[in-house]
Amino acid sequence: MIETGLPKLDDYLHGGIPEGKTLVYYAYPGVEGAVFGMQSLCHSISNGINGVYVASSTEPHRIREQLGEFGWDAEGCGDRFTIIDAFSGLIGADSHERYVVADPEDTRSLTQCIKNAMEDMREPGVIVFESLSTIMDLCGELETLDAIEEWNQYAMLYDHAMIYNFTAWPYSDDTLLAIKEDIFDSTISVGGITGNVIFGQYFGVLKTNWTDAVRKFILFKVLKPGGVRAYIPKILVTGPFDAGKSTFVHALSTRAVSVDRLGTTIALDHGHVDHKGFAADIFGTPGQERFDPIIKLLSGEAMGVFLILDSTRAEDFARGRQMLEITRSFGLPVVIIANKQDRDGALTPEDVRGKLDMPENVLVMPAVAATGEGVFEAFETLIDMVMEVG
Repeated sequence: MIETGLPKLDDYLHGGIPEGKTLVYYAYPGVEGAVFGMQSLCHSISNGINGVYVASSTEPHRIREQLGEFGWDAEGCGDRFTIIDAFSGLIGADSHERYVVADPEDTRSLTQCIKNAMEDMREPGVIVFESLSTIMDLCGELETLDAIEEWNQYAMLYDHAMIYNFTAWPYSDDTLLAIKEDIFDSTISVGGITGNVIFGQYFGVLKTNWTDAVRKFILFKVLKPGGVRAYIPKILVTGPFDAGKSTFVHALSTRAVSVDRLGTTIALDHGHVDHKGFAADIFGTPGQERFDPIIKLLSGEAMGVFLILDSTRAEDFARGRQMLEITRSFGLPVVIIANKQDRDGALTPEDVRGKLDMPENVLVMPAVAATGEGVFEAFETLIDMVMEVG
Protein backbone atom coordinates (compact mmCIF):
# COMPACT_ATOMS: atom_id res chain seq x y z
CA MET A 1 0.00 0.00 0.00
CA ILE A 2 1.11 3.54 -0.81
CA GLU A 3 -0.13 5.89 1.91
CA THR A 4 -1.41 9.29 0.84
CA GLY A 5 0.10 11.09 3.82
CA LEU A 6 -3.36 12.14 5.05
CA PRO A 7 -4.25 9.76 7.90
CA LYS A 8 -8.03 10.11 7.65
CA LEU A 9 -7.99 9.68 3.88
CA ASP A 10 -5.85 6.56 4.27
CA ASP A 11 -8.41 5.24 6.73
CA TYR A 12 -11.16 5.78 4.16
CA LEU A 13 -9.03 4.05 1.49
CA HIS A 14 -8.37 1.08 3.80
CA GLY A 15 -4.68 1.86 4.18
CA GLY A 16 -3.87 3.83 1.07
CA ILE A 17 -3.38 3.09 -2.63
CA PRO A 18 -2.65 -0.53 -3.65
CA GLU A 19 0.27 -1.18 -5.98
CA GLY A 20 -0.68 -0.72 -9.63
CA LYS A 21 -3.72 1.43 -8.80
CA THR A 22 -4.40 5.04 -9.77
CA LEU A 23 -5.80 8.01 -7.86
CA VAL A 24 -6.71 11.51 -8.99
CA TYR A 25 -7.07 14.56 -6.77
CA TYR A 26 -9.92 16.25 -8.62
CA ALA A 27 -9.69 19.89 -7.52
CA TYR A 28 -12.10 22.68 -8.31
CA PRO A 29 -10.65 26.04 -9.42
CA GLY A 30 -9.63 28.30 -6.57
CA VAL A 31 -8.61 25.66 -4.02
CA GLU A 32 -5.16 24.43 -3.08
CA GLY A 33 -5.06 21.07 -4.85
CA ALA A 34 -1.47 20.53 -6.02
CA VAL A 35 -0.14 20.17 -2.48
CA PHE A 36 -2.07 16.90 -2.08
CA GLY A 37 0.00 15.04 -4.65
CA MET A 38 3.18 16.63 -3.37
CA GLN A 39 2.39 15.51 0.17
CA SER A 40 1.63 11.97 -0.99
CA LEU A 41 4.96 11.84 -2.79
CA CYS A 42 7.01 13.15 0.12
CA HIS A 43 5.28 10.87 2.61
CA SER A 44 6.15 7.89 0.42
CA ILE A 45 9.82 8.71 -0.14
CA SER A 46 10.30 9.50 3.56
CA ASN A 47 9.05 5.96 4.24
CA GLY A 48 11.62 4.39 1.91
CA ILE A 49 9.46 4.17 -1.24
CA ASN A 50 10.78 5.41 -4.58
CA GLY A 51 8.94 8.45 -5.91
CA VAL A 52 8.84 10.26 -9.26
CA TYR A 53 7.39 13.77 -9.67
CA VAL A 54 6.30 14.85 -13.15
CA ALA A 55 6.91 18.61 -13.22
CA SER A 56 4.79 20.27 -15.89
CA SER A 57 4.12 23.76 -14.50
CA THR A 58 7.16 24.61 -12.38
CA GLU A 59 10.94 24.61 -12.74
CA PRO A 60 12.54 21.69 -10.87
CA HIS A 61 14.60 23.94 -8.60
CA ARG A 62 11.45 25.78 -7.54
CA ILE A 63 9.74 22.46 -6.78
CA ARG A 64 12.56 21.60 -4.41
CA GLU A 65 12.14 25.01 -2.76
CA GLN A 66 8.40 24.37 -2.35
CA LEU A 67 9.09 21.04 -0.70
CA GLY A 68 11.39 22.79 1.75
CA GLU A 69 8.72 25.40 2.54
CA PHE A 70 6.42 22.58 3.63
CA GLY A 71 9.21 21.02 5.69
CA TRP A 72 9.80 18.05 3.41
CA ASP A 73 13.41 17.12 2.74
CA ALA A 74 13.16 15.31 -0.60
CA GLU A 75 16.85 15.82 -1.32
CA GLY A 76 17.74 13.97 1.86
CA CYS A 77 16.04 10.90 0.36
CA GLY A 78 18.75 10.60 -2.30
CA ASP A 79 17.98 8.40 -5.30
CA ARG A 80 14.47 7.65 -4.03
CA PHE A 81 13.34 11.05 -5.34
CA THR A 82 13.34 11.80 -9.07
CA ILE A 83 11.87 14.64 -11.13
CA ILE A 84 10.72 14.20 -14.71
CA ASP A 85 11.26 17.68 -16.14
CA ALA A 86 8.37 18.44 -18.49
CA PHE A 87 8.71 22.19 -17.99
CA SER A 88 12.19 23.38 -18.99
CA GLY A 89 11.60 22.48 -22.63
CA LEU A 90 8.71 24.93 -22.75
CA ILE A 91 10.91 27.89 -21.91
CA GLY A 92 14.06 26.71 -23.67
CA ALA A 93 15.96 26.30 -20.40
CA ASP A 94 18.71 23.80 -19.71
CA SER A 95 17.87 21.00 -17.31
CA HIS A 96 20.07 18.90 -15.09
CA GLU A 97 17.39 16.32 -14.30
CA ARG A 98 17.85 12.68 -15.22
CA TYR A 99 14.64 12.62 -17.24
CA VAL A 100 13.89 15.60 -19.50
CA VAL A 101 10.88 15.75 -21.81
CA ALA A 102 12.20 17.00 -25.15
CA ASP A 103 8.80 18.25 -26.34
CA PRO A 104 6.33 18.92 -23.48
CA GLU A 105 3.59 19.54 -26.07
CA ASP A 106 3.80 15.96 -27.34
CA THR A 107 2.41 13.19 -25.13
CA ARG A 108 4.69 10.67 -26.86
CA SER A 109 7.76 12.48 -25.60
CA LEU A 110 6.34 12.57 -22.08
CA THR A 111 5.30 8.92 -22.25
CA GLN A 112 8.81 7.82 -23.17
CA CYS A 113 10.27 9.58 -20.11
CA ILE A 114 7.61 8.13 -17.82
CA LYS A 115 8.19 4.64 -19.19
CA ASN A 116 11.98 4.98 -18.74
CA ALA A 117 11.56 6.17 -15.15
CA MET A 118 9.19 3.28 -14.35
CA GLU A 119 11.57 0.72 -15.79
CA ASP A 120 14.48 2.17 -13.79
CA MET A 121 12.60 1.89 -10.49
CA ARG A 122 13.65 -1.48 -9.15
CA GLU A 123 10.76 -1.81 -6.73
CA PRO A 124 7.13 -0.66 -6.77
CA GLY A 125 6.92 3.08 -6.17
CA VAL A 126 4.73 6.10 -6.77
CA ILE A 127 4.48 8.46 -9.75
CA VAL A 128 2.93 11.87 -9.00
CA PHE A 129 1.83 14.37 -11.65
CA GLU A 130 2.15 18.00 -10.62
CA SER A 131 -0.63 19.14 -12.97
CA LEU A 132 -2.55 16.93 -15.35
CA SER A 133 -4.43 20.08 -16.37
CA THR A 134 -1.26 21.72 -17.67
CA ILE A 135 -0.44 18.64 -19.73
CA MET A 136 -3.97 18.70 -21.12
CA ASP A 137 -3.70 22.39 -22.00
CA LEU A 138 -0.44 21.78 -23.87
CA CYS A 139 -1.22 18.49 -25.56
CA GLY A 140 -4.98 18.52 -26.03
CA GLU A 141 -7.81 16.81 -24.18
CA LEU A 142 -8.22 13.65 -26.26
CA GLU A 143 -4.48 13.14 -26.64
CA THR A 144 -3.98 13.43 -22.89
CA LEU A 145 -6.83 11.05 -22.08
CA ASP A 146 -5.30 8.46 -24.42
CA ALA A 147 -1.90 8.97 -22.83
CA ILE A 148 -3.31 8.53 -19.33
CA GLU A 149 -4.69 5.13 -20.33
CA GLU A 150 -1.22 4.15 -21.52
CA TRP A 151 0.52 5.47 -18.39
CA ASN A 152 -1.91 3.59 -16.18
CA GLN A 153 -1.27 0.36 -18.08
CA TYR A 154 2.48 0.77 -17.54
CA ALA A 155 1.84 1.42 -13.85
CA MET A 156 -0.17 -1.79 -13.56
CA LEU A 157 2.60 -3.70 -15.34
CA TYR A 158 5.31 -2.42 -12.97
CA ASP A 159 3.11 -2.28 -9.82
CA HIS A 160 3.58 1.46 -9.40
CA ALA A 161 0.88 3.64 -7.85
CA MET A 162 -0.11 6.67 -9.92
CA ILE A 163 -1.30 9.94 -8.37
CA TYR A 164 -2.57 12.80 -10.50
CA ASN A 165 -3.35 16.40 -9.55
CA PHE A 166 -6.11 17.75 -11.78
CA THR A 167 -7.93 21.08 -11.74
CA ALA A 168 -11.40 21.02 -13.28
CA TRP A 169 -11.14 24.02 -15.57
CA PRO A 170 -13.90 24.35 -18.19
CA TYR A 171 -12.92 21.37 -20.31
CA SER A 172 -15.54 19.45 -22.27
CA ASP A 173 -18.18 17.60 -20.29
CA ASP A 174 -16.90 14.30 -21.69
CA THR A 175 -13.37 15.03 -20.52
CA LEU A 176 -14.46 16.03 -17.02
CA LEU A 177 -16.66 12.94 -16.74
CA ALA A 178 -13.81 10.68 -17.87
CA ILE A 179 -11.43 12.18 -15.32
CA LYS A 180 -13.95 12.14 -12.51
CA GLU A 181 -15.57 8.73 -13.02
CA ASP A 182 -14.00 6.54 -15.67
CA ILE A 183 -10.23 6.30 -16.10
CA PHE A 184 -8.94 6.29 -12.51
CA ASP A 185 -9.39 3.71 -9.78
CA SER A 186 -10.07 6.38 -7.18
CA THR A 187 -11.22 10.00 -7.28
CA ILE A 188 -10.69 12.38 -4.37
CA SER A 189 -12.70 15.58 -4.63
CA VAL A 190 -10.95 18.74 -3.42
CA GLY A 191 -13.29 21.72 -3.27
CA GLY A 192 -14.26 24.92 -1.57
CA ILE A 193 -17.25 26.05 0.43
CA THR A 194 -18.09 29.38 -1.16
CA GLY A 195 -20.02 32.53 -0.57
CA ASN A 196 -18.62 35.67 -2.11
CA VAL A 197 -15.19 34.22 -1.33
CA ILE A 198 -13.88 30.81 -0.39
CA PHE A 199 -13.95 30.48 3.37
CA GLY A 200 -13.41 26.76 3.69
CA GLN A 201 -11.83 23.91 1.75
CA TYR A 202 -12.64 20.22 1.87
CA PHE A 203 -11.64 16.85 0.47
CA GLY A 204 -13.49 13.56 0.29
CA VAL A 205 -13.62 10.23 -1.51
CA LEU A 206 -15.92 10.29 -4.56
CA LYS A 207 -15.08 6.78 -5.77
CA THR A 208 -12.64 3.93 -5.23
CA ASN A 209 -12.75 0.47 -6.76
CA TRP A 210 -10.79 -1.38 -4.09
CA THR A 211 -13.11 -0.59 -1.21
CA ASP A 212 -16.48 0.99 -0.60
CA ALA A 213 -16.34 4.75 -1.06
CA VAL A 214 -16.89 6.74 2.14
CA ARG A 215 -19.09 9.66 1.17
CA LYS A 216 -17.77 12.02 3.83
CA PHE A 217 -16.02 15.31 3.31
CA ILE A 218 -13.35 16.73 5.57
CA LEU A 219 -12.37 20.37 5.97
CA PHE A 220 -8.67 20.94 5.48
CA LYS A 221 -6.05 23.59 5.97
CA VAL A 222 -2.63 23.93 4.33
CA LEU A 223 0.17 24.73 6.76
CA LYS A 224 3.73 25.83 6.05
CA PRO A 225 5.53 23.87 7.30
CA GLY A 226 3.27 20.86 7.61
CA GLY A 227 1.21 20.51 4.43
CA VAL A 228 -2.43 19.38 4.31
CA ARG A 229 -4.15 18.89 7.64
CA ALA A 230 -7.72 17.80 8.27
CA TYR A 231 -9.11 20.92 9.93
CA ILE A 232 -11.64 21.47 12.69
CA PRO A 233 -12.34 25.23 12.83
CA LYS A 234 -13.81 25.26 16.34
CA ILE A 235 -13.60 22.94 19.33
CA LEU A 236 -15.03 24.37 22.54
CA VAL A 237 -13.46 23.81 25.95
CA THR A 238 -15.83 24.67 28.79
CA GLY A 239 -16.32 23.85 32.43
CA PRO A 240 -16.66 25.35 35.91
CA PHE A 241 -14.30 27.88 37.44
CA ASP A 242 -10.83 26.51 38.21
CA ALA A 243 -11.47 23.12 36.61
CA GLY A 244 -8.29 23.43 34.52
CA LYS A 245 -9.65 24.67 31.19
CA SER A 246 -6.78 27.05 30.42
CA THR A 247 -4.25 24.43 31.44
CA PHE A 248 -5.96 21.91 29.16
CA VAL A 249 -5.96 24.34 26.19
CA HIS A 250 -2.28 25.19 26.68
CA ALA A 251 -1.28 21.52 27.12
CA LEU A 252 -3.01 20.63 23.87
CA SER A 253 -1.91 23.58 21.75
CA THR A 254 1.16 24.22 19.67
CA ARG A 255 0.45 27.89 20.38
CA ALA A 256 -2.12 29.45 22.69
CA VAL A 257 -3.15 32.75 24.26
CA SER A 258 -5.41 33.55 27.20
CA VAL A 259 -7.33 36.70 28.02
CA ASP A 260 -7.25 36.78 31.80
CA ARG A 261 -7.10 38.99 34.88
CA LEU A 262 -5.15 37.98 37.96
CA GLY A 263 -4.82 34.44 36.57
CA THR A 264 -8.53 33.94 35.86
CA THR A 265 -9.87 33.69 32.34
CA ILE A 266 -12.31 36.54 31.75
CA ALA A 267 -12.93 36.25 28.00
CA LEU A 268 -11.44 33.23 26.27
CA ASP A 269 -8.50 30.93 25.77
CA HIS A 270 -7.52 30.35 22.17
CA GLY A 271 -5.18 27.62 21.02
CA HIS A 272 -4.19 25.91 17.81
CA VAL A 273 -3.45 22.18 17.64
CA ASP A 274 -1.39 20.39 14.98
CA HIS A 275 -1.36 16.69 15.81
CA LYS A 276 -1.18 13.49 13.74
CA GLY A 277 -2.47 14.97 10.51
CA PHE A 278 -5.15 17.11 12.15
CA ALA A 279 -5.31 20.84 12.83
CA ALA A 280 -7.90 22.41 15.09
CA ASP A 281 -8.66 25.76 16.67
CA ILE A 282 -9.57 25.47 20.36
CA PHE A 283 -11.66 28.02 22.23
CA GLY A 284 -11.84 27.93 26.01
CA THR A 285 -14.63 29.68 27.90
CA PRO A 286 -14.57 31.38 31.30
CA GLY A 287 -16.26 29.46 34.08
CA GLN A 288 -18.06 32.03 36.23
CA GLU A 289 -21.80 32.49 35.76
CA ARG A 290 -21.49 36.23 35.06
CA PHE A 291 -19.71 35.30 31.81
CA ASP A 292 -22.49 33.02 30.57
CA PRO A 293 -23.37 35.41 27.68
CA ILE A 294 -19.78 35.10 26.46
CA ILE A 295 -20.00 31.31 26.71
CA LYS A 296 -23.14 31.28 24.57
CA LEU A 297 -21.43 33.53 22.01
CA LEU A 298 -18.27 31.43 21.86
CA SER A 299 -20.19 28.19 21.41
CA GLY A 300 -21.62 29.18 18.02
CA GLU A 301 -20.55 26.86 15.17
CA ALA A 302 -18.54 24.58 17.48
CA MET A 303 -18.03 21.09 16.01
CA GLY A 304 -17.12 19.37 19.27
CA VAL A 305 -16.95 20.10 23.00
CA PHE A 306 -14.68 19.24 25.89
CA LEU A 307 -16.28 19.63 29.32
CA ILE A 308 -13.46 19.96 31.86
CA LEU A 309 -14.26 18.98 35.45
CA ASP A 310 -12.11 19.01 38.57
CA SER A 311 -12.62 15.40 39.62
CA THR A 312 -11.98 16.36 43.26
CA ARG A 313 -14.90 18.83 43.33
CA ALA A 314 -18.18 16.97 42.86
CA GLU A 315 -20.03 20.04 44.07
CA ASP A 316 -19.16 21.75 40.76
CA PHE A 317 -20.55 19.00 38.52
CA ALA A 318 -24.06 20.49 38.37
CA ARG A 319 -22.52 23.73 37.08
CA GLY A 320 -20.65 21.68 34.46
CA ARG A 321 -23.85 20.11 33.21
CA GLN A 322 -25.48 23.55 33.13
CA MET A 323 -22.62 24.82 30.97
CA LEU A 324 -23.22 22.06 28.45
CA GLU A 325 -26.80 23.28 28.22
CA ILE A 326 -25.65 26.89 27.81
CA THR A 327 -23.38 25.92 24.93
CA ARG A 328 -26.24 24.02 23.32
CA SER A 329 -23.79 21.17 22.87
CA PHE A 330 -26.19 18.29 23.32
CA GLY A 331 -26.20 16.63 19.91
CA LEU A 332 -22.57 17.62 19.27
CA PRO A 333 -19.70 15.23 19.99
CA VAL A 334 -18.78 15.72 23.66
CA VAL A 335 -15.92 14.33 25.72
CA ILE A 336 -15.97 14.96 29.47
CA ILE A 337 -12.53 15.30 31.03
CA ALA A 338 -12.18 14.08 34.62
CA ASN A 339 -9.22 16.36 35.31
CA LYS A 340 -6.72 16.41 38.22
CA GLN A 341 -6.66 12.64 38.53
CA ASP A 342 -3.33 12.90 40.36
CA ARG A 343 -4.89 14.56 43.41
CA ASP A 344 -6.16 12.96 46.57
CA GLY A 345 -9.89 12.34 46.53
CA ALA A 346 -10.19 12.40 42.74
CA LEU A 347 -13.26 10.51 41.53
CA THR A 348 -12.88 7.91 38.82
CA PRO A 349 -14.36 8.66 35.38
CA GLU A 350 -17.21 6.24 36.12
CA ASP A 351 -17.95 7.97 39.41
CA VAL A 352 -17.94 11.32 37.59
CA ARG A 353 -20.41 9.95 35.06
CA GLY A 354 -22.69 8.72 37.81
CA LYS A 355 -22.73 12.02 39.66
CA LEU A 356 -23.42 13.87 36.41
CA ASP A 357 -26.17 11.37 35.58
CA MET A 358 -24.79 11.04 32.06
CA PRO A 359 -25.73 8.14 29.76
CA GLU A 360 -23.20 5.42 28.93
CA ASN A 361 -22.62 6.75 25.41
CA VAL A 362 -21.11 10.00 26.75
CA LEU A 363 -17.36 9.47 27.14
CA VAL A 364 -15.66 10.47 30.39
CA MET A 365 -11.86 10.32 30.14
CA PRO A 366 -9.20 10.77 32.85
CA ALA A 367 -6.55 13.47 32.53
CA VAL A 368 -3.94 15.50 34.34
CA ALA A 369 -3.85 18.63 32.23
CA ALA A 370 -1.00 20.12 34.25
CA THR A 371 1.34 17.37 33.00
CA GLY A 372 -0.40 16.68 29.67
CA GLU A 373 -1.41 13.19 30.74
CA GLY A 374 -4.46 12.01 28.79
CA VAL A 375 -4.81 15.31 26.90
CA PHE A 376 -3.91 14.11 23.40
CA GLU A 377 -5.73 10.83 23.87
CA ALA A 378 -8.86 12.86 24.57
CA PHE A 379 -8.22 15.06 21.53
CA GLU A 380 -7.86 12.05 19.22
CA THR A 381 -11.08 10.58 20.62
CA LEU A 382 -13.07 13.77 20.06
CA ILE A 383 -11.64 14.20 16.54
CA ASP A 384 -12.76 10.68 15.65
CA MET A 385 -16.24 11.51 16.92
CA VAL A 386 -16.36 14.76 14.93
CA MET A 387 -15.28 12.93 11.77
CA GLU A 388 -17.96 10.30 12.23
CA VAL A 389 -20.60 13.01 12.47
CA GLY A 390 -19.13 14.78 9.44
